[in-house]
Amino acid sequence: MYDPTRLAALVAVAETGSITRAAAHLGYTAPALSQQLAKLEREAGATLLVRHHRGARLTAAGELLAGRARRVLDELDQARHELAQLAGLSGGRLRVGTFTTAGVHLLPPVLSAFRRAHPDVELAVAEYEPPGGIAAVTAGEVDLALTHTYEPAVADPPPPGVTVEPLLVEELVLATAVGHRLSEGSGRLAVAELAGRPLISSAPAHPPRRGVESALAEAGATPAVVCESPGYALVCALVSAGLGVAVVPEMVASLSSTPLAVRRLEPADFRRTISVVHRGDRATAAAATLLALLRSGFGRAAAP
Repeated sequence: MYDPTRLAALVAVAETGSITRAAAHLGYTAPALSQQLAKLEREAGATLLVRHHRGARLTAAGELLAGRARRVLDELDQARHELAQLAGLSGGRLRVGTFTTAGVHLLPPVLSAFRRAHPDVELAVAEYEPPGGIAAVTAGEVDLALTHTYEPAVADPPPPGVTVEPLLVEELVLATAVGHRLSEGSGRLAVAELAGRPLISSAPAHPPRRGVESALAEAGATPAVVCESPGYALVCALVSAGLGVAVVPEMVASLSSTPLAVRRLEPADFRRTISVVHRGDRATAAAATLLALLRSGFGRAAAP
């Protein structure tokens, strides 16, 4: 086993080309550093450096060991960083923003896993209709937030210091009442078939949907009811009652509490991307831990 302190000494000599400069960098005297290097050579059973009038250079054995030592020291630094993060999870508060669909169907199992692992961290959840979650993270109101964007649309770039990281992409599908003529058939339905059909619309109160609504209008879909609710439960209920059809995220249709028929569309250009908004390297230990859980568990949570 090599002493990490001696490995760090060897790396310092490799980077500075001098025992004197390496000693000053590490806070040693030159004789003390020389002793550490001599012990390392005995441990390695090989000559690791050659002294000359301008300093010192590593031998082939020294270069080999220094290369390995850099990786070992990097791993130890990462371990210290992660242990420090874990130490920060013994208390404190984690503030999470979400929108309705994710808050009801996706976030609870992830928060449950976090609570089991870190029961002393206080959890606070707030609801933000996208893109409000981005503004909330930017303002420091929450530590991270779930948000979404739609295609077709032009997404605005996130503010400086804020990262919007995609977690899940899902198709938008046609939702109709059970037995509706457009629900018949197993293949994809051409969007042009929506021409003249009454549409339950989420615009104009739903900014992320405006691109989708514009594309549907170009295809000839006629707005029959404008649903001002930011959630999809009311949209699905209106569709189920036969008041029109709607283009909704696949997850929304499959988890609807009212009976619906669902059909995929052609072209398959209508999508919703669910993302997590966070502050990158400036995230708290608790936020970084929840972010890791979201990355690993979101796909499984969305599988139904």
